[in-house]
Amino acid sequence: MGSMLQQNGFTAHPDLWMSKLNLTNANIIFNAHKSYINAGADIITTNTFRTNPAAFEGASYPFDSKYLREAVRIAKDASENSKVIIAGSNPPAEDCYQKQRNISDKLLKLNHSNHIDLLIDNGVDFILNETLSHFDEIKIICEHCTRYNIPYIVSFYFDENLTILSGEHLNYILKYSADHNPLAIGFNCVAPILFEKMLRNITSSGNWGFYLNCGSGNPQDENVKCGISPIEYSGMVGETFKYEPSFVGACCGSNPNHIKEIKKLYEKD
Repeated sequence: MGSMLQQNGFTAHPDLWMSKLNLTNANIIFNAHKSYINAGADIITTNTFRTNPAAFEGASYPFDSKYLREAVRIAKDASENSKVIIAGSNPPAEDCYQKQRNISDKLLKLNHSNHIDLLIDNGVDFILNETLSHFDEIKIICEHCTRYNIPYIVSFYFDENLTILSGEHLNYILKYSADHNPLAIGFNCVAPILFEKMLRNITSSGNWGFYLNCGSGNPQDENVKCGISPIEYSGMVGETFKYEPSFVGACCGSNPNHIKEIKKLYEKD
């Protein structure tokens, strides 16, 4: 969502990312969802990647749940009269690529429990915990969702050593997460070449899926541009079908055309 909006001329806020558009340009978010639905998406993700309390704290703004409530409402309106599933995006408390933890354990727990509960209370179908790379918040998310029977996916970001940014190896993280009964385990925002390395070296049982970084250059760039064409990306996706992913999509730098090409693979299959 965010990088597609960037490609269409919208500027992201340093802390709140694209969440302000939920209030100022709701029609833009609505049309973005519609574009993905028309491209064949079975799941759309709410524009809530930075509606969490820690993001507002970082921006020195008082927390306002209206940004989240509007995001869910827009997604519901866009998916009306369809069978599309709505995933509530719950991001890392701090920057996705930040190694050092700068907020307290108390705020970290409150951030995730409050954001997850608000998403569920406003009617999303499940929680998509995205780009997770620190074990402290992975534990908080898994334990909270398990305790309150909240349907959820945990999706991880990892480095070239197949470790998350807090240092734990993926094998350990996958086992820990699987023990807490998520709907599925995922991987997102990593480059295809790194994802291929993971597939060769990591074995995971149960439901799993991915949506990879299709941007050019460094994923931390302020303005992400498309670096992998829809046809090129769908070719990469097709090569993973032998591993039987439960869901696939595309992350930064992608657009609805990437989803359209992936959908063709499933129609052939």
